[in-house]
Amino acid sequence: MLTSRNNPMIKQIRALRQRREREATGLFFIEGIRNVTEATQANAAIEQLIVAPELLRSQFAQELVVQQRQQGITILEVSGEVFASLSSKDGPQGLAAVVQQQWSSLAEVRPEQGLCWIALNAISDPGNLGTILRTGDAVGATGVILLGDCTDPYDPATARASMGTLFSQRLVKATWAEFRQWLGQSGFNLVGAADSASSHYRSYRYLQPLILLMGSEREGLDAEQQAQCQALVSLPMRGQADSLNLAVATGVLLYEILAQADQAAANKA
Repeated sequence: MLTSRNNPMIKQIRALRQRREREATGLFFIEGIRNVTEATQANAAIEQLIVAPELLRSQFAQELVVQQRQQGITILEVSGEVFASLSSKDGPQGLAAVVQQQWSSLAEVRPEQGLCWIALNAISDPGNLGTILRTGDAVGATGVILLGDCTDPYDPATARASMGTLFSQRLVKATWAEFRQWLGQSGFNLVGAADSASSHYRSYRYLQPLILLMGSEREGLDAEQQAQCQALVSLPMRGQADSLNLAVATGVLLYEILAQADQAAANKA
């Protein structure tokens, strides 16, 4: 059992808090029974489990550790103090993991997959991204395409906000130029959200296969990005605020897309 916070292995794990280290190693850190369970159920490439026996009181989690050990996963046992030095939680549960990142390419994005894809341009808030991943999973979206300078989906804050759905949603990253070039041959319909759009989000018919394009928290979609869309839709704003939180707006649109898809399926039945 490791009992020193300055152990080289512990320092390497702690360094995964930094994006530069995550990008250099292709690894990321998750903690909590739910997140680790989701990772195992999704057959994520787990490098090692970090376990603090004195903190791990859940019988379910203890059995999970035994199962993972039997499957050949490396188990790193640490003291409660060492685990607390890795944790970002007030009450750490004593279970964490180092996991390999998983990325798809634009070439792997196929029209027949899922309800839709979500493209996010320059999203900067990790909590928003985690919430969008969680909502995408809820409606049956396939994944998220990150365009331009985006926050890291493997940031610990994103992983927490995603509630484990980081492992069910596929992730792609590309520049806007790469996305635009690929889009013309992809077969997808691209629908964007803009406050200046004349089409109410519920009056527009979302045609499959679909990519929902959302702009950054501050700037939204620029003129070129709007021009690339087959259609632009807007959400009504009747109060004092002039915009919605990006994750909330994305969620509203995704559930409208789901409702229309369900209705179309019912009409065919």
